[in-house]
Amino acid sequence: MHFKLLIALVNEQKTNDVMQAAREAGATGATVINNARGEGLERSKTFFGLTLETQRDMLLFLVEEHLARSILETIGKIGEFDTDKGSGIAFQLDVEDAIGVVHQVEELVDKIEEEI
Repeated sequence: MHFKLLIALVNEQKTNDVMQAAREAGATGATVINNARGEGLERSKTFFGLTLETQRDMLLFLVEEHLARSILETIGKIGEFDTDKGSGIAFQLDVEDAIGVVHQVEELVDKIEEEI
């Protein structure tokens, strides 16, 4: 079985919604790294020298490759990445190898066979 790593940088207010939608789309779980900071096309606003910026969470999903695009699109839709400027970004990377995913493989085998 081949996997993709989906990485989503999400406004912290949307983390739970994105996680739930990704699960419904086929993700079996995620790792959340809190308090990530990013800067897009426009610099963050400042107020008396303090930067006013929205905190982001980094969500890491290891997903089966046949489900990856659908989950990625779901994350983008729920996170409003294409409709709300500065709301976040998501992308996928190929995973060459992984260990510790035996339970995930067992869970996904029947689902993937239906998809193919």
